[in-house]
Amino acid sequence: MFSVKLTSNVTKWQIFKLSIPIFFSNLAIPLVGIVDTGLMGHLESEKYLIAVSISSTFLTIILWSFGFLRMGTVGLVSQTFGKSDYRELVNIILRNFCIAFIIAFLIIILKPILINVIFQIFSVSSETNSFIKDYISIRVFSAPAELTVYVLTGFFLGIQRTIISSLLIITLSILNICFSIYFVNVLDLNVKGVAFGTLFSAYITVLLFSFYTYFYIINKFKVIPRFEYKKLFNLKKIIKLLNINFNIFIRTILLTSSFFWVTYLGSTLGEEYVAVNSILLQLIFISSFFLDAYAFSTEGIVGYSIGKKSTKMFISTAKNSLILSFFTGLLISIFFLFFAKEIINLITDLEILRFLTYKYLLWVIFIPPIASIAYQLDGIFIGATQTKELRNAMIVSVTTYLLLSVFLTKQLHNYGIWFSLLLFMILRASTLHFYFSKILNKFK
Repeated sequence: MFSVKLTSNVTKWQIFKLSIPIFFSNLAIPLVGIVDTGLMGHLESEKYLIAVSISSTFLTIILWSFGFLRMGTVGLVSQTFGKSDYRELVNIILRNFCIAFIIAFLIIILKPILINVIFQIFSVSSETNSFIKDYISIRVFSAPAELTVYVLTGFFLGIQRTIISSLLIITLSILNICFSIYFVNVLDLNVKGVAFGTLFSAYITVLLFSFYTYFYIINKFKVIPRFEYKKLFNLKKIIKLLNINFNIFIRTILLTSSFFWVTYLGSTLGEEYVAVNSILLQLIFISSFFLDAYAFSTEGIVGYSIGKKSTKMFISTAKNSLILSFFTGLLISIFFLFFAKEIINLITDLEILRFLTYKYLLWVIFIPPIASIAYQLDGIFIGATQTKELRNAMIVSVTTYLLLSVFLTKQLHNYGIWFSLLLFMILRASTLHFYFSKILNKFK
């Protein structure tokens, strides 16, 4: 139903059709955050919500910093897929699996340092600190599975099987929600419950889809996945992979740190603003994951167009995906205009948090259509593996954003935090637009 036969002129309908399953899977991701936030927001103290907000955001930054395991996989797989080099396609996946396991092992080993870093950054009560430690001590062991999910998702996006990548994420999210509800509401594990929910759901999902992927490759590409050390550890290809991954790593850690910066700036205004901004960020994440559906589907098409050396396919994909993304951003803004308060009421029943959150809703309504351009350009650059420019654009954007946010927060309090986040989205789009012509050199 969702397969698309690509031609040199990629239409809006083709992009939309590929994006449909990603819409649902991407919507499932922030729903996990909303459910976790809601479970904590309905407990007797806001300290549970604050602890989960800080610790889950911090760990998400750590894990998302290695988003190159998805993004780098998409770009390389899609270009290799365009060349019909299926053995190398498998080698790309296996190389990234090795990298994922090494990174996950290091994250687990560094757990005490990670906990100490959080305690140094945030000045919160000892009870909140205790909850933070409980969450991190459990969730950190999900790193191997969560990073493996990145690679598997990137593979299926790269070969334009968006329905499979979406089913993977939906399975992970539904299991996470079910486990978290059970552990928190039935077993009364509060913060530990949502951490265990992520841990169990990640490993079950990886086991299921690893087996599926193995047999899918055999049946689809007539290649048996195996470690061929000489081909797998080809020095030239490893250097290329590390170069691409390092640039995406810098870009991603800067991006995720920018959202963590919102949480940090809120903590300087008071603990209640950590909770308020956490709730508002859930709405931003809903819009971003939804808009990222176009970016994800575009990544594979852009990489495929480069593998085929089709300039016409690339230009039509870029133009039509940007238009689709922008108008979808407008629809999300209209939706938030009418229903954002209802979503907030579902997340928390603490009246003071509801009242404070309502005050800043206008920013959440403004951001989606502006941010859509940045998200879509991200996808285009990732598919083209134009990661140096992606990195440089993010360095400029984040540096400017940090300086502006400090000044605006002093002048406008929490309004300044959200105004600076809006400016950050504009900066991301502007800097990537500046580098856009560089991608066309790939077709020469």
